[in-house]
Amino acid sequence: MTEVKFYDSVADELLKFAVIITKSDNQYVFCKHRDRDTWEIPGGHREPGEKILDTAKRELYEETGALEFTIEPVCVYSVTAPDNFNGEESFGMLYFADVKQFETALHSEIERIMITDRMPEKWTYPEIQPHLLKEAGRRGVINLQGTVGKKPYILTNLGG
Repeated sequence: MTEVKFYDSVADELLKFAVIITKSDNQYVFCKHRDRDTWEIPGGHREPGEKILDTAKRELYEETGALEFTIEPVCVYSVTAPDNFNGEESFGMLYFADVKQFETALHSEIERIMITDRMPEKWTYPEIQPHLLKEAGRRGVINLQGTVGKKPYILTNLGG
């Protein structure tokens, strides 16, 4: 069973991941990895010697092509799962970003992004990602009601 917890802070060296709840024009931004048929919130692993905020900025650019954006921390999250880190609790920093401008093409393992007012039907990490969104909503960072009436916009990976 996967368990997700939330904290205001932990020791910096424990933070292994950055996940960025992303919006643009008041709509959510989700990513689709080229090897999967599911959607996810942008994010990824921290590189050695990298500040966790720099991880968030790098992953946001790599996975969405975000060029101009604001970003702020939401909270620390942890995941404990039998098939993850030998069942040990792993920690990440949850961020919120508002993107004003994207590149015209993606250049990473991400096949495409979707900008929408709806939540994906098929999550890459269904036992984790909805909890992150719910916590951001609980903390008043996002409104999970979203906007109404806009159609999803999809940017495909035109790069290599």
